[in-house]
Amino acid sequence: MTGTRPVLRVLLVEDSPVICGLITEIINDVPGVKVAESVESERDAIEAVGRLDVDVVILDLQLRKGTGFGVLRAMRDLPKKPVVVVLTNFALRSYRETAFALGARDFLDKSRDYDRLPAILTEIASSQPT
Repeated sequence: MTGTRPVLRVLLVEDSPVICGLITEIINDVPGVKVAESVESERDAIEAVGRLDVDVVILDLQLRKGTGFGVLRAMRDLPKKPVVVVLTNFALRSYRETAFALGARDFLDKSRDYDRLPAILTEIASSQPT
């Protein structure tokens, strides 16, 4: 790690304050990984991806305003795309296939996969250029 910038800066897109707090704790417990910002809507996520220098987006698919699929579609043409990890309660096969087709790296089910998040973030961090 150089300077004060963490290895990975994460944008968290989650509309539940309780879940957002839980995921933030999980992320911030991973060495060198920090939540840069959390947002609740598709529009705010698209704006934040354009404004922030984030390496990873943790993305819920069902948002109060908009969807994670809209965020994925908006990011397709970015010159520097952050890595996307979908974390959703709606782990349907069709959602999984669509998320991967739109560029998601991982697809996690909120009901059972929280414990996989630290290892995934560590793996992403280790593959980042220094």
